[in-house]
Amino acid sequence: MGEPKRNAMGQSGGNSVGDAGNETAKTTGKKALLGRAAVLEELAEHPAVRAILAWKPEALADAKFDRSELTLTIAPEEIRPAAAAEQAAGYNFFEDMTAVDWFPATPRFQLSYHLLSHSYKERIRLRVLVEAAAPEVDSITPLWPSANFYEREVFDLFGIRFSGHPNLRRIMMPDDWQGHPLRKDYPVEGYR
Repeated sequence: MGEPKRNAMGQSGGNSVGDAGNETAKTTGKKALLGRAAVLEELAEHPAVRAILAWKPEALADAKFDRSELTLTIAPEEIRPAAAAEQAAGYNFFEDMTAVDWFPATPRFQLSYHLLSHSYKERIRLRVLVEAAAPEVDSITPLWPSANFYEREVFDLFGIRFSGHPNLRRIMMPDDWQGHPLRKDYPVEGYR
């Protein structure tokens, strides 16, 4: 037998339902790390954090490590280069992305990108907060072609535009559909 395999956080083995909530306490000595300063203090050597800090520290707007999940909040105008930095750091697989409408809060929209590293055996989340006035961010499809349909879905259902997307058009709703049905201010019965 040898040493058990460890992920980038030094954790060995997988999480079971019973110990998932305690994993963060084992890793960091705390229940959760909330905020940029706390994450940078405790996880400065984490490969995802190192990649962003080496590339452009001011692009990291906020961070959170809770329940063995690292979330890095990135400035909206920096999502494509931040994703490229994470890709170069070993987060080689784009898993998925989604959006949340926090209406009436501002910024209104949140984009969550889930990236996986096969070598580190862990996931991270890149989060971008987008204002309602002109909801637009750069497409990451040039980095991960598999982001194509996810970005089209978010555009279709939330109305967030992705500049540089190769084919940004509706994917679920008919082309002549009015509005974006997953926005919280969308009428329950649709526009009539």
